[in-house]
Amino acid sequence: MRFLLVLAVIPNPAAGQALIAPSDNLVVESLPPIPRSLARDAARYAEFRSAGFLDWHPTRREMLVRTRFADVPQLHLVRTPGGARRQLTFLPDPIAGGWFEPTAGRYLLYRRDEGGAEFFQLYRLDLQEGRTSLLTDGASRNTGGVWSRRGDLFAWESTRRNGTDTDIWVMNPADSASARLAVMVEGGGWSVADWSPDGARVALINGISANQRQVWIADLATGHKFLVTQADSGRQVAYAEARFTLDGRALILATDRGGEFLELARLDLATQRLTPVTVETARWDVENLALNRDGSLLAYVTNEAGFGVLHVLRLATGRAVALPRIPRGVIGGLRWRKGASELGFTLSSAREPGDVYSIDLASHRLVRWTESETGGLEVAEFPEAELVRWSATDGTELSGFLYRPPERFAGPRPVIISIHGGPEGQSRPGFQGRGNYYLAELGVALLYPNIRGSTGYGKSFLASDNGVARDDAYGDIGALLDWIGTRSDLDPDRVMVTGGSYGGHMTLVSAYRYADRIRCAVDVVGISHLATFLEHTAPYRRDLRRVEYGDERDANVRAFMDRTAPLANAARISKPLLVVQGMNDPRVPRSEAEQIVATVRNGGTPVAYLMARDEGHGFQKKANADFQFYATIAFVRRYLIGEGVP
Repeated sequence: MRFLLVLAVIPNPAAGQALIAPSDNLVVESLPPIPRSLARDAARYAEFRSAGFLDWHPTRREMLVRTRFADVPQLHLVRTPGGARRQLTFLPDPIAGGWFEPTAGRYLLYRRDEGGAEFFQLYRLDLQEGRTSLLTDGASRNTGGVWSRRGDLFAWESTRRNGTDTDIWVMNPADSASARLAVMVEGGGWSVADWSPDGARVALINGISANQRQVWIADLATGHKFLVTQADSGRQVAYAEARFTLDGRALILATDRGGEFLELARLDLATQRLTPVTVETARWDVENLALNRDGSLLAYVTNEAGFGVLHVLRLATGRAVALPRIPRGVIGGLRWRKGASELGFTLSSAREPGDVYSIDLASHRLVRWTESETGGLEVAEFPEAELVRWSATDGTELSGFLYRPPERFAGPRPVIISIHGGPEGQSRPGFQGRGNYYLAELGVALLYPNIRGSTGYGKSFLASDNGVARDDAYGDIGALLDWIGTRSDLDPDRVMVTGGSYGGHMTLVSAYRYADRIRCAVDVVGISHLATFLEHTAPYRRDLRRVEYGDERDANVRAFMDRTAPLANAARISKPLLVVQGMNDPRVPRSEAEQIVATVRNGGTPVAYLMARDEGHGFQKKANADFQFYATIAFVRRYLIGEGVP
């Protein structure tokens, strides 16, 4: 407690300085003062932009991309590689997805919510008239979306019927009155994967858990659906990314039925027989499949230790197509241009915030369509990710990515451990954005662990934290702290833990389990008690989360949750804590933040609280994200680095 007592009497480092005041939509409690000078120094690290590829124009070589010019990402048209981005939507909330009308490109469909509540609605933007029309009911949650091959119908998932089940709806977007419930389902994990070539059927994925996903075929005329995949005896199997072949008799998909990783396979719909598409044994998960219009070319990405590696196969021969060299990073958003052998995608890396590229197989060229700004910073100086490994107490090998500050910072460096959400997520070597400030200006190392339960390391590793086995994942952070102590370039006495969502839960657990080994913690939209979280999260996600975390209605599981909950162990959280929350969060409701703030504060530990009234599961609006950034810097400078502390 001596450290906290010293902090209580240090002079205000911002005394006499102009301070940044929060806007009216922010609730701020007990934050360290934020001098305007801090914002001036840090602002350029917040002025980066990124661009994400969404769709090709159906008749012209033009792209629809998602990028931000002002406060939130909107839809933009890019007519030529390197050309200006023409903004198409001007809304107060970010656009979540967008598609061209696929026959002539007369209008766009897009999806957005309000205030981060994730009750997404579908809209049509008529490009000639500039008029926007709401296509859904304005109240339900609408997700996903796939156009039919003919381009006249659009299928998506909606909770419109009862607020919980993600039924499949179909409409002609030119006429919103044509929307109809096509396939009724039970559960919140259903999604549309693809349309059959004749437009009569759709392939559906039913996500029961991260380890168990099924493929169904549904007849759109009758609403009848039937299961076309089978589980191995005694083992859960996952299927993903199902795409119809041109004749409609089979699906190309990814599955871990044959081993630990998602591999490419062809599923014959008549016999339900699976045959491998590639001959090599999988060591990495396959993701992000895209079939071209005539079904001859298959593009996919392998997730190799977090890095994305792009592949293209000629399905008739099974032979790989030679591709030009692609910068190392994370690849997604694959989509073929209609009537051409050109593939569009998004690429991000430690030195690139996210930009849009294409590969023209005919010319064997990599084409860059956008070049996003980075606030005038020299990206060549940003550190590349270092893949690091350590062992858990039971011998399990764990890994993550370490970003080290420039060599001008001498001696062992303070460390920020940032834990990803999910839990079935993965920290990957992408752009650090605002994190580059901590590296370049404060000399703080950033460490992103992939503890057990992360994707990308096989199905057994993915399931190894389920239910009461989560105690082992909690211990993985302790093993990481041990590893930090073995590194001469890292300071084990100056460590902060942070994370968002499930990463926020891990942050709070670490704050009490390892209170004697960390300086402070920053919890962003985190879970403070798994049981109360499951009781109050949105109903369409509750059953899916129970598979991962355990069912709180089971007495033994509830006892484990009560014993390990940060809320139940709040008296052991003795180091300064910052909690960040969105008021409209449907995933981790703000009650999770408010109960931990009140309980820890009652114990006498310094707790700062930042809540945005117009955000949900994390801050998406730039003004809010910037204030969070500056507040976190002030917190880090005071409590991790110890500025002003004797």
